[in-house]
Amino acid sequence: MLRPRVIPCLLIRSGGLVKTIKFSDPKYLGDPLNAVRIFNEKYVDELIVIDIDATVKQSEPNYPLIRAIASECCMPLCYCGGITTVDQIERIIGLGVEKIGLSSILTHNPRIIEQAAASVGSQSILAVIDVKKVPPFGFYQVFTHNATRNSRLDPLRLARLVESLGAGEILLNSIDRDGTMKGYDTDILQAIRDVVSLPITILGGAGTLDHIKSLFDRFGLVGAAAGSIFVFKGNYRAVLLQYPSPSEKESLYSIM
Repeated sequence: MLRPRVIPCLLIRSGGLVKTIKFSDPKYLGDPLNAVRIFNEKYVDELIVIDIDATVKQSEPNYPLIRAIASECCMPLCYCGGITTVDQIERIIGLGVEKIGLSSILTHNPRIIEQAAASVGSQSILAVIDVKKVPPFGFYQVFTHNATRNSRLDPLRLARLVESLGAGEILLNSIDRDGTMKGYDTDILQAIRDVVSLPITILGGAGTLDHIKSLFDRFGLVGAAAGSIFVFKGNYRAVLLQYPSPSEKESLYSIM
């Protein structure tokens, strides 16, 4: 029986593990390789690693770090950050990464999806859509470069485009909810679900297991990605890596 996935998302900056709030004020948490080892022991469904520096600095992906993470990782791994060419995608897949996330490149060269899918397969290409509500009317638009650049693209149009070009999955990331732990933005998730048939993983806002359960109850087969809930503990946000136990995960699927 297919089940939704519960996916920790690790943010990397300058080679270290960090966590942001609304894509700002990154807090250093430690060594990402240590985090991977801990999540290995917890048998997580999948792991997403996002280098939040690479695109902003226009730098190459950190191949030695990606290799090290992939070598440690015992679960399916998705890497995002700084990717602009099919050669980079092929190199990273060759390091043992299962999925590649494409983000800012989609706003000016979306056809890289076609080329990448032809090379490594659609199942390995994940389209990352970072969204934010824009005043005065609160319309959603797609942002890039750590939410510093507004592409002025409609996320629904971009979602339809990446599906038509051969992406295998969408990662929908809410900038407004990032790190707030107040719950997912299900309005934009529903809107995108209505226009595409691709699998969707949503990121941004999870603060409790109830948030994840409510997501599964309403939407069924989606991926629930999160950062804060898996790296912080308690009201004071003490750093503690955690993941639902097998019995807790079963309770998330209780009415499916």
